[in-house]
Formats: sequence, structure tokens, C-alpha cells
Amino acid sequence: MEQPELHRIKAFLYDNPLTEDPNDLVARVSSEHSLDVEKICLAAVVRGGADISAESMKHAAELFLREMSYQLCDGFGINTGYFTAGVHIKGVFTEADRRLDPERHSILFEFHQGALLREELSRVHVDILGLAEPSAKIAQVIDVKTGSVNDVITRGRNIKIIGHRIKVAGENPPNNIHFINSNGSTTYVPDTDIVVNNPSEIIIVVPGDLPTSGTCQLEITTRYSGSTLLKVPHSLLFDKPLTAK
Repeated sequence: MEQPELHRIKAFLYDNPLTEDPNDLVARVSSEHSLDVEKICLAAVVRGGADISAESMKHAAELFLREMSYQLCDGFGINTGYFTAGVHIKGVFTEADRRLDPERHSILFEFHQGALLREELSRVHVDILGLAEPSAKIAQVIDVKTGSVNDVITRGRNIKIIGHRIKVAGENPPNNIHFINSNGSTTYVPDTDIVVNNPSEIIIVVPGDLPTSGTCQLEITTRYSGSTLLKVPHSLLFDKPLTAK
């Protein structure tokens, strides 16, 4: 009987900044880059032998995703077999006030893995490559208002930045926290809006003028390296795109 194809994932071990235990480690997948719709369609043709062109598949995929988004916004649940999706309203209402208040409530899309995707996990093998080099890294961005992780951030509200050696230190400028927007502009976080500034956790107020069209990437420029300051600042770019709302 032919064995199912085995996927291999490579991961490094990092210190767990969310606990006080110095022996706690977490594994993070070592990923070279993200794949967009175009690259996935090209791989389906080149590797998977799809019987239509990558261009046709990309067009069909974008039509599907656009219609799926429309139906989600009308309140329909989605079940593709590979993932389920739905709309979630977060926040507390009262009998006396049933209105949706943007200050207290938010509307989110929630995605969960489906049965077909869970089945693929049985074919995944993880190679632990050992301890990662103790370099500075932004590991996670959490929107405090919505609870969104590495996705949506709320303008004028707090986000929590988790990582290793991320503290902003050294004379300003150029040491700062800023967002690189997809339109080419840069939005800086004032020093007064850095609420917590620790080596493994930073809490900031998201700038109110951060563009809501397109995406942005968080970047920290700092001289922090532990017990001493670096002679030259270095920049830490979070590799996941964020969407401001």
C-alpha cells in the first residue's frame, strides 16, 4: 500500500517570553517566506500537475475569495472542508443599550481549521533544528481590544508586542517604533505612546492616523542588546502584515 506523502516542517526552539520559567521553550516554524494566491496557483501547476493554467486558477481563486468575503459580510457561515469561517461580534451589551458601539464592540472574522486540513496534519513531520540563536525578534502582536493575534490592530488602542530583546533603547532618533504602510508611507509611534517598554514585552498605543487601506508592517529600531547598548541601532521587522481598523 502506498504511503501518504510526508510533509516536513523545520522549527527552532526559542525562550518562552510568556512565562517566568527560564527552562520553558517554544518551537517556531522556520519559514522562508509567505505564499500569496499567485504563488500557490503556480505551485499547483508546476508541482501538483493542475490541468489548468496558473493564471486561470488565480482568477478563479480570487473570484471565490471575493464572493466568500461578500457572503461572510452578510452573516453567512462558510465551510470549505479545509476551513470554516464566520462573523463574530465581540463586546458586552446591556438590556438598556442594545446599540453597537464602536468603542465597546467590534466585528471580527473567525477562521478555524476544517476536517480536511486536520487530516493533513497526520502527514506532517517536524524537524526540531535545536536552539535558535538568541537574536532579537518580534514574535507576536496582540490587539488588546479585540484579542486579534498577528492580524487586526485598532487605531487609538493598545497592542502588546511580544518578542526577544525588543526594548527600545538609546537616544532618539533613530530609535523608535513605527509602521511601514503598504502605500509607502511611514507612521511613527510617539515616545509618550509607549506604555510598557521591556525586553520581552512592549505595549503601545496604535497611532490614530495609521492608514486603514492596505496593510502595514511593524518595525522597531533600537540599540538594545541586553546588558550593553549596541554602537549602531538595528531594526526588527515583524514578518506578518497587520491591518489597521
